[in-house]
Amino acid sequence: MGLIDFIKNVGANLFGKGEDEVTTITNLLNTELPNQITNLQVKFDDGVVDLYGQAESQAAKEKAVLLAGNIKGVSKVNDVYLTAPPAVEETTYYEVKSGDSLSKIAKAFYGNAMKYPVIFEANREVIKDPNLIYPGQKLRIPKIS
Repeated sequence: MGLIDFIKNVGANLFGKGEDEVTTITNLLNTELPNQITNLQVKFDDGVVDLYGQAESQAAKEKAVLLAGNIKGVSKVNDVYLTAPPAVEETTYYEVKSGDSLSKIAKAFYGNAMKYPVIFEANREVIKDPNLIYPGQKLRIPKIS
């Protein structure tokens, strides 16, 4: 994917709680994606996160990017150095807008608002409550048959 843009002033407010940014992001990825990324290394410079290592799947790589990018203070995530097996199909990303809900997004992408659990499950590491999404947050929109 390369360099993915995020909105720097929105997201989870995790920085400044006793750990530096690199430690915060590393701990978050290791906690939310246990044993899914080997040789994980994180670099942080002026809002840009570089991720290194080997993800067990393309989905794990995408989730790592979203976890790192949906942190307040992060403007870009570079995943060029985070390898993963090739994806079967390309993932669509969506940036949440004011007034959105998972149901509304599911209706737009799948034609059925009741398919919102598909989006929730694909983003479970980023979304803890399906009723709590925020403008500027980026989500994975998986393809369904």
